[in-house]
Amino acid sequence: MMAAAVQAFRFREKTLREFAAAIFRGYGVSPTHAEWASDPLVLANLRGVDSHGLEMLATMYAIQLRNGGIDGSASGTVLSEFGDCILYDGQNALGQVVSRMCVDHAARVAAERGLAIVVARNSHHFGAAGYWSERLAQAGFIGISMTTAGPGVPPWPGKSPRIGTNPIAMAVPGGKWLLDMATSTVARGKLTNAIAYQKTSIPASWGFVDEQGRPTTDPVAAARGWSTPLGGYKGSGLAMMVEILCAGLSGGPMGNEVPGMRNGVVPLRISHTFLAIDPRRFMGLNEFEGRIGHLVAMMKSSEPIEGHDEILVAGEPEWRTEAERRRQGIPITRSLWERLSEIAAEVKVAPPQPDGGLQ
Repeated sequence: MMAAAVQAFRFREKTLREFAAAIFRGYGVSPTHAEWASDPLVLANLRGVDSHGLEMLATMYAIQLRNGGIDGSASGTVLSEFGDCILYDGQNALGQVVSRMCVDHAARVAAERGLAIVVARNSHHFGAAGYWSERLAQAGFIGISMTTAGPGVPPWPGKSPRIGTNPIAMAVPGGKWLLDMATSTVARGKLTNAIAYQKTSIPASWGFVDEQGRPTTDPVAAARGWSTPLGGYKGSGLAMMVEILCAGLSGGPMGNEVPGMRNGVVPLRISHTFLAIDPRRFMGLNEFEGRIGHLVAMMKSSEPIEGHDEILVAGEPEWRTEAERRRQGIPITRSLWERLSEIAAEVKVAPPQPDGGLQ
């Protein structure tokens, strides 16, 4: 049975950025940090990654800010810096604030030394991993970012979740390639978004299982179950690699030691890792960007299989959605807008009017 069409309002990017920043300020976040936190969320919505957009503000960040799981006034501190390596303590600040500080440190060190690795502990969810890799790429570096998450994925072929979706992202200068992938079959946020849009089923390819570990396409059953590792044992290995490079190096909690939400009271204590590589230590930046462009063209020259019109490389679907939503506005479901409006009222922020009518 087809799901009923879900009503959605449409907003311009600027409208949503200002609204989200106002909500963060209402919870005591400084104006600068409120902008740092709202920018990645709205960009995710702009690019169609709605699971990592304002849905996160409504379902996670506001709850944690209200109940003390996030310290909205904190920004973290450098614990140690040795050569290319920095260890950062997030002090339970917003993940976007911690990540902005870490990425800026990574760019500073990589500019001086050609390579930097910044590892953070005691942070919070940092939004879409690709945002941070892309920020480094825009500064002229190969950017790599990864993070732990609350346990929601079992090791292959287990039934008990022990690790997070542990995403990995990588971006290159020149804006021609941006990979952002969970090490689970899909990010759990896709399921949350499907439920928000009242989908009656989800693709079997998403790899969700129910409480008994049986594959399911029922969103409700999937919500009671868990995600599966991408490619079975391969995804398990990648997830553990992220865990080692983030929590293993940071000294933060690992695997199912990560607390999870717990009504927003307990800090998540997530760990992140950011790497910056300066390609100018190997060749001119223009030459490097040209080589990436050549590689992308090589990939796209492959003849697509039946049912597909073209080869898309990492980042292209999101950039195309961004162009479309810049023209038509960003859709926000009525249910999400109602939740955001309730949160806004709690901190005495007036919600803006939609820039377009109901769709």
